[in-house]
Amino acid sequence: MKRYLATQLQADLAQKMVFVGGPRQVGKTTLALQVAGNREGYLNWDAPEHREKILKRELPDAPLLIFDEIHKYRSWRNYLKGLYDLRREKVKILVTGSARLDFYRFGGDSLQGRYHYLRLHPLSTAELDLKRTDDLLGLLRLGGFPEPFLGQSASGAKRWSREYRNRLIQEDVASLERLQDLGNLELLMLRLPDLVGSPLSLNALREDLGVSHKAVAHWVDVLERLYAIFRLPPFGAPRVRAVRKEQKHYHFDWSLVPAEPQRFENLAASHLLKWVHFEGDARGRDLELRYFRDVDEREVDFVVTEDRKPILLIEAKWADAPVDPSLRYLKIRFPEAEAFQIAATGTKSFVTPEGIRVMPAVEYLRRLV
Repeated sequence: MKRYLATQLQADLAQKMVFVGGPRQVGKTTLALQVAGNREGYLNWDAPEHREKILKRELPDAPLLIFDEIHKYRSWRNYLKGLYDLRREKVKILVTGSARLDFYRFGGDSLQGRYHYLRLHPLSTAELDLKRTDDLLGLLRLGGFPEPFLGQSASGAKRWSREYRNRLIQEDVASLERLQDLGNLELLMLRLPDLVGSPLSLNALREDLGVSHKAVAHWVDVLERLYAIFRLPPFGAPRVRAVRKEQKHYHFDWSLVPAEPQRFENLAASHLLKWVHFEGDARGRDLELRYFRDVDEREVDFVVTEDRKPILLIEAKWADAPVDPSLRYLKIRFPEAEAFQIAATGTKSFVTPEGIRVMPAVEYLRRLV
């Protein structure tokens, strides 16, 4: 299948280098090879024979060079900068990696101005063209990574998730972060899915694991840099007395979340983040995905801001339910923002007097990317 970034990727390669980041096994290499049309210019840092060619600069004579996981090479920034400056008129360069390449590019000579950065996300309702609630529930159960979803096996998806976690810790964390206490990091990864949907308390995690606050904070940062999780900050506005510090977290592999309502909230968060990243990476929009919670404990699951102003309010429910009072409250204070209450298994579809649209989740998520 043609991935949603393929057209943008081809357009960006005509201008600069392109970096494609995203979780491991989300389809970055497949996307790169589809764009290239063959494996002629493909080089994977993790393959010893390819690594030797990179270090010796014995590169294929191909119109497109694809460097996979080269950010694991300490001098990769200077390497790519020199190669791009020398051969930019003759060859296109595509870099893929299972980490936040925007973070790992810092240090040494800056690559600023020499590349476009695109983030590839798991499969989604819109990308798969899902139209029925049953199809959405299948995506909810299997997750959005191509291998377990296309396999269509619940037991196979669980096995894949377990192996995925092990590879993330043993390969990516070990090669990029040089952490010593990998055992407690794995315990943290096992604990986090149970906490989806609530503000993430690092102090509570510190007590559970018996380690320092500094260590837990660093580990969570590492998991975010490696696209295991993502965090949402609260949306703060003085007129709604919002909380300012507590963050919520979600998993790129939402199949890890045990309870279905929280797993659906995670799926909705992932869909919205995919849209926000695409609009920012491809179209330059200044969008952020946040959540709302105030000192009176009113809470709305998702707030999308543009130029720091709310443009979209989303409340995610498992089944049909009365319109959430917190969503009404926020919509009244920001009437210009679109507001939706979506339900994973719901069937109701109507608009309230305040302008809140209630609809089945599959209908709304199809509007994204």
